[in-house]
Amino acid sequence: MHTDVVTDVLIVGSGPAGASAALALSTYGVPNMVVTRYASLADTPRAHITNQRTMEVLRDLGVEQEALARATPQHLMGNTTFCTSLAGEELGRVRSWGNEPLVQAAHELASPTVMCDIPQHLMEPVLVDAAVARGTVLRYSTVYRSFTQDADGVTVTVEDRVRGDAYTIRAKYLIGADGGRSKVAEDAGLPMGGQMGVAGSINIVFDADLSRYTAHRPSTLYWVLAPGATVGGIGAGLVRCVRPWTEWLIVWGYDVTAGAPDLTTEYAESVVRQLIGDDEIPVTIRSSSAWTVNEMYAETYSNGRVFCAGDAVHRHPPSNGLGSNTSIQDSYNLAWKLKLVLDGTADPGLLDTYTAERAPVGRQIVTRANKSIGETAPIFEALDGLTPQTPEQLWANIAARKESTEAAGKQRARLRDAIAHKVYEFNAHGVDLNQRYTSDAIVPDGTPDPGFARDPELHHQPSSRPGAKLPHAWLTSGTRTLSTLDTVGGGRFTLLTGIGGEGWVRAAAAQDLDIATVVVGPGQEYEDPYGDWARLSEVSDSGVLLVRPDGYVAFRHPAAAANAEELLGEALRRILGRAR
Repeated sequence: MHTDVVTDVLIVGSGPAGASAALALSTYGVPNMVVTRYASLADTPRAHITNQRTMEVLRDLGVEQEALARATPQHLMGNTTFCTSLAGEELGRVRSWGNEPLVQAAHELASPTVMCDIPQHLMEPVLVDAAVARGTVLRYSTVYRSFTQDADGVTVTVEDRVRGDAYTIRAKYLIGADGGRSKVAEDAGLPMGGQMGVAGSINIVFDADLSRYTAHRPSTLYWVLAPGATVGGIGAGLVRCVRPWTEWLIVWGYDVTAGAPDLTTEYAESVVRQLIGDDEIPVTIRSSSAWTVNEMYAETYSNGRVFCAGDAVHRHPPSNGLGSNTSIQDSYNLAWKLKLVLDGTADPGLLDTYTAERAPVGRQIVTRANKSIGETAPIFEALDGLTPQTPEQLWANIAARKESTEAAGKQRARLRDAIAHKVYEFNAHGVDLNQRYTSDAIVPDGTPDPGFARDPELHHQPSSRPGAKLPHAWLTSGTRTLSTLDTVGGGRFTLLTGIGGEGWVRAAAAQDLDIATVVVGPGQEYEDPYGDWARLSEVSDSGVLLVRPDGYVAFRHPAAAANAEELLGEALRRILGRAR
């Protein structure tokens, strides 16, 4: 066996994490290769909720419009319904995924992008096709077997499933994006917290025209409270729209201690019929699969030249729709750092900031997703539906809420409150956008952390403090209107200043690094017609923000400075690891 292939970065896995890593690296001009054990990209819907931060990443990588063209738009996502079956009684709804009017306004203020629903089998081709078009080498039916690493790189053994032979790939860095059973993470010895297999679920993909039950209350998710719904799984039965209103996925729980049921077509159809509540409507079962609810996160995302991303380092149920979003954002965080290290701009120590910045996010979303399962229980409790009882008793409890008695009034109030509390799962705008980084690639400015004025899981709070994502504001440039986020990214650092900030512009030009400069103000290349940027920048016109390629503020200074070149140079040395 000999080394047949050489590349800069080898990526194992072509899911959201692997595909987006390849796309970002190829966009930045870094040679990379993707291997996947499968013969094709995803063939089932899997992950789907796509939040604003991920859409910002796709916008910077030039595929936002391709993704939107394949997505279910936001206005068809948001009537999350709780019912006894689709054809049965409706118990209540939550305006979700940014469709509550005040939340929708917050979304529009927070980002130039809109969230949407892109099932994974539609998202992966967008990412992979663009990556390959820009230079990524892709190999299907290629199984990762092992790696060895040394001071100069990683030698990876893979097996070609078509030929049946093994060969090696020599790379400078290896990214393990091989999912929740990651062998790369296992071989790298990444320490994990939490546990796997805490509950059992079944996915059933099927075709049926359910428009008569769904088109009048359009939603991505319909939750079914029926006998057996609290067993295992994600807290209730779930009917998920894949494509309005004919392609669907059902999630149903099973007792993980007893093992998964025999997933025959007859079994799958019986579950589908129970949740739809219509025995006559034509149904075509496409596939069935069992999976376990996990609550596990890596404490370290790398070992030497080996890095892991996505489900390899954070494993959790689909609640909150955070999985593929966090996976794509992991890779976006890592890719620019690899690029700068590979081209000699940054010290390899910059790569240590990947774990420092992303591991706390991974732990947060694993905890949040599993907490959401428990937040379904109060809905059942309001109907006395958690205690062992016959189906007839549950239906009687549900019917009792319609009575004109004091007890029924209290039951209705409990049910309303329990359903309303699910806002934490379906409108977690703060979880999506409030990620703050603390690492050696962030230079603190000495200001005290103001914290959050409102619940940081529910509400986004923009900030220009180092470690926060650059706030969005609409600017103009000639006849163009563009976001502040459109002025940054592209694999480069960007310096934003205003009138009086000429010293910062000269300081940027004096650095041995390609830094884009953005000057905002009357008569400048960019203007602030609404005055939003003057408020959100949190610095004076002559102050400065230095923004990393991933859109995060790395350095901030409130005003002009006589020693601007010295201050900016020192900040860059620290960020790029040259001062360590």
